[in-house]
Amino acid sequence: MDVTGYTQEFTCPIAPAHMFKALILDSNNLIPNLLPQFVKSVDLIHGDGGAGSIEQVNFTEGTDIKYVKHRIDELDRVNLVCKYTMIEGDPLGDKLESIAYEVRFEVGSDAGCKCKMTSSYIKLGDFTIKEEEIRVGQDKARGIYKVVEAYLLENPHVYA
Repeated sequence: MDVTGYTQEFTCPIAPAHMFKALILDSNNLIPNLLPQFVKSVDLIHGDGGAGSIEQVNFTEGTDIKYVKHRIDELDRVNLVCKYTMIEGDPLGDKLESIAYEVRFEVGSDAGCKCKMTSSYIKLGDFTIKEEEIRVGQDKARGIYKVVEAYLLENPHVYA
């Protein structure tokens, strides 16, 4: 089993706890409402939303992904860290066993936050993951963060 890892980091003007609540704790409600053209639903299919739970993200027709399933590996509400693993879905194809993610929200400058996301691609065989494929996935994740950031800037009382 071969693992390839990537990290991305960015800042935003929203407090870390607010971003964590919106993107991690309430993503099943918020994301389909903010991005209905892409995300049909986020359904909890096993567990209570904590570690060991499995959620399924269903995408709208016309997108290149039908669904993905994530297993929540760790949910640290104090340190604002979530670790989860994509265990099923179109992005894995026949070359990836899973993709493990670690998302951290830390205090940044000017009362905002620094968001760090580490992705570990667990490969099934001997092949090279193309940087462009990784960049596309990272850009999609960054796009979701920007939409949530804009929503929270327009609605500062939410998740306060």
